[in-house]
Amino acid sequence: MSAVPSSLAAAAATSDDTERAYAKVFWRIVPFLMLCYVVAYLDRVNVGFAKLQMSQDLAFSETVYGLGAGIFFLGYFLFEVPSNMLLHRIGARVWIARIMITWGLVSAAFVFVKTPTMFYVMRFLLGLAEAGFYPGIILYLTYWYPAHRRAKIIAVFMSAIPVAGIFGNPLSGWIMDGFAGNGGLAGWQWMFLIEAVPAIVVGALVIACLNNGIRDAKWLSDDEKRLLEAEIRVDHRDTQSQSSLRAIFGSPRVWGMCFIYFAFVMGQYGLTFWLPTLIKATGVKGNLNIGLISAIPFVCAVIAMNLLGRSADARRERRWHLAVPAVLGAIGFVVATSFADNTVVSVIALSLAAAGVLSCAPLFWSLPTAFLSGAAAAVGIAMINSVGNLAGFVSPYLVGYLKDLTHSTQSGLYVLAAMLVLGAIAVLRTPAQLVNR
Repeated sequence: MSAVPSSLAAAAATSDDTERAYAKVFWRIVPFLMLCYVVAYLDRVNVGFAKLQMSQDLAFSETVYGLGAGIFFLGYFLFEVPSNMLLHRIGARVWIARIMITWGLVSAAFVFVKTPTMFYVMRFLLGLAEAGFYPGIILYLTYWYPAHRRAKIIAVFMSAIPVAGIFGNPLSGWIMDGFAGNGGLAGWQWMFLIEAVPAIVVGALVIACLNNGIRDAKWLSDDEKRLLEAEIRVDHRDTQSQSSLRAIFGSPRVWGMCFIYFAFVMGQYGLTFWLPTLIKATGVKGNLNIGLISAIPFVCAVIAMNLLGRSADARRERRWHLAVPAVLGAIGFVVATSFADNTVVSVIALSLAAAGVLSCAPLFWSLPTAFLSGAAAAVGIAMINSVGNLAGFVSPYLVGYLKDLTHSTQSGLYVLAAMLVLGAIAVLRTPAQLVNR
């Protein structure tokens, strides 16, 4: 009779130990990874703020800007799968540091851009330098967290995107207004130069602060390591063990994930690259004011991302937690473009769009990582992210082209809304038993 209470007490003690170990892991790696991604995202999308001065100074059309913003993702696409394979082989610490330092140097070199061709080349090189960072972090988190804990953690990590908008947009506006003309450089040139420095500094810190995995973490006890590794082993028993390139590239499931992610990335970069322009079009004056107002949608996104991530993990339900925000994001785009001359309505609608589309990415990654692990995850995650991020090329270029053609962002935002709805439909067609873990 006493064996049952004793076993229950032992199980409860083990559960408490596991939770304490995961709390230790969280505070050791997740805030630092968030800092890395804030820096990454700021350097990736600050071109949206640079456009407010750069297009006029260099006589760039909307199409030139859209193509330059998007061409980043061609370089990203080409090197992403090899980068993730190298990270899996070399280790996260060295490879992520290399990525960050390289893209910091390239970002600083944007001060020399004078022509559309130079703009295109530098954006391509920036994408090449940064390739592998985001999917590498997603892969890295699978080394520490099993599937049923992952949505919440990825949501916290990806809160870096709206955090970059909350602080980065006003910072960019302040730099552009406050430094313009100093040292013979325009405000947008100072912005690129100053905002490149954190990437180099934080990249160097990665070497000192990041461990390659559970076994390398000296700050965990042997018992904590055994508990965490046991959770990962149980998780991997239920995931796909195929790791050949042919198996991954020939998997209909993986290609289905590519389409879903492509649809959601269309909305994400349509928002982040064009948000300052959309706010300015409502009549807001001054780069700092535009930056402060454009931070509002990102505040809403931080709240939505983390609430939805916690809910998805608590209920172990993925599909509706992903489809509903995608549809809400589409509604936000339609309302924003329908009231483009009304600042209050536009900001409310763009806040809904931001909460929807920026919640999609962290929730999305709980789908493929539910059936991919190990080397298969290294290749599969990179493939999904690289194909999906081609939408980062299509989205800003398409919106810019349609704006030059129609002198309005309305048709471009309608296209983004339609893609979000198609993505939501594709999510709901994914078998629940495959991803609800």
